[in-house]
Amino acid sequence: MNLQANSWPEWLPIRSELSDLKPYGAPQMIDVTALNTNENPYSLPAALVEEMLQTLPEILTNLNRYPDRDANKLRSALAEYINTSSQSYFSAKNIWAANGSNEILQTIMLACGGRGALGFIPSYSVHPLIAKATGTSWKSENRDSEFNLDLAAAKSQILQAKPGLTFVTTPNNPSGSATPFAQLQELAEATRSINGLLIVDEAYAEFSDEISAVTLISKYPNVVVVRTMSKAFAFAGARVGYAVADPALIDAMLITRLPYHLSSATQGLALVALNNSDILLAEVDALIAERSRVASELEKMGFAVVPSSANFLLFKGFTEESAIAWKSLVDSGVLVRDVGLAGYLRVTIGLAAENEKFLAAIAALKP
Repeated sequence: MNLQANSWPEWLPIRSELSDLKPYGAPQMIDVTALNTNENPYSLPAALVEEMLQTLPEILTNLNRYPDRDANKLRSALAEYINTSSQSYFSAKNIWAANGSNEILQTIMLACGGRGALGFIPSYSVHPLIAKATGTSWKSENRDSEFNLDLAAAKSQILQAKPGLTFVTTPNNPSGSATPFAQLQELAEATRSINGLLIVDEAYAEFSDEISAVTLISKYPNVVVVRTMSKAFAFAGARVGYAVADPALIDAMLITRLPYHLSSATQGLALVALNNSDILLAEVDALIAERSRVASELEKMGFAVVPSSANFLLFKGFTEESAIAWKSLVDSGVLVRDVGLAGYLRVTIGLAAENEKFLAAIAALKP
């Protein structure tokens, strides 16, 4: 679906501010090694799948009933997971769960987007799309040439624009670079001074050594951390995202959330995954090791690789334009992501054999 502004039928009363947009999405192809959507390449362990299957009879026999509207058990389990990993003291009242982190972002913007939002690009391209869809005005400011935040400039922009919402993605997508905790603390202070929220998108937090921004919330209740189970938990197909925040923000999100939005099956399967987090997160260590190996091999070939704290690498240095290099890789049976940055491509870290196939294909394009 690639509709242009002038292709909508006259009888369709699409909102004018949406008429020039295209649906978000990455190419989906068959018969290729797909390393373009930052999925976890590991299948769920057989023992974990068996445990999930054992939960299905109770779920299926109650499908005539609505799910727990407030996902209380899941929220408690998520709070326990965050407390274990960050030495914090959150309860279910600090957590909201939804169908992926994108729904969390949409719910926040619907509730608190009246004063607009500020983000620092290049970053997660869905942020401004959700802003536009929810009627939240969006202002973009640039990161520096190495995709890091210019802290002084960012604080100045916050104080000048006074947005209700300021977005920072860390580790950043598409660069993989992490914003130091000390900088997040200064941004929390700046946004608090204008009665604004600091939304820290931590979709790739488990792949990073940085301290999580959840540890700021007790001192800065204006900080909201958005996370997902899609990446580290190998749970992309289940669609579970969550927010960690002050209970006042959670209460505000209850106003704009859809009723019964998280199915009984999703809640039940996510509980099993969280109860086995130690097994699933062990795979994160393997992916980090592969990330280091692939980055090293790319650099040996002469490519420039952006230091990454996520499960992907952004790199440049091919002799052709990035779009031509992307097509060459597809022709070799490897699908990576053209993120729209001139000269760069992004590759998801896959299984060792998948990474080897990518490295063999990219070697033909080395500088």
